[in-house]
Amino acid sequence: MDYNYLMEKAIEVSKNAYAPYSKFPVGACILTDTDNIYCGCNFENASYGLTICAERNAIGSAVANGDRIVKAIAIYSPNQDNCTPCGACRQVLYEFSNKNLGLDVIVKIGEDLKIYKLSELLPEGFSL
Repeated sequence: MDYNYLMEKAIEVSKNAYAPYSKFPVGACILTDTDNIYCGCNFENASYGLTICAERNAIGSAVANGDRIVKAIAIYSPNQDNCTPCGACRQVLYEFSNKNLGLDVIVKIGEDLKIYKLSELLPEGFSL
């Protein structure tokens, strides 16, 4: 899979974000082990704790469609280069990753893509 395509989809879906409070729109696009693609954007709430991040929105769509293993995720915000997932999203990504193969986290820095392994961003993720 071309990670540029995943990033293009993340950029596209970031335009649908509902971020009236933070003014920080984010789009995410995931690739599953079945080669399906799901996108999500963040949506905020006046009660900030009810806000849903783009990454968890995309994973929720995958789960709702029967996909459980994420191979890669592209994350984009027009407000920040190197827009990596928050701590909660890192743990959720860990839950839905193949622990043996890892998960690629793709971000944009200028015109370039940077690829992290989730294990770099969340060493020793929590698992039962």
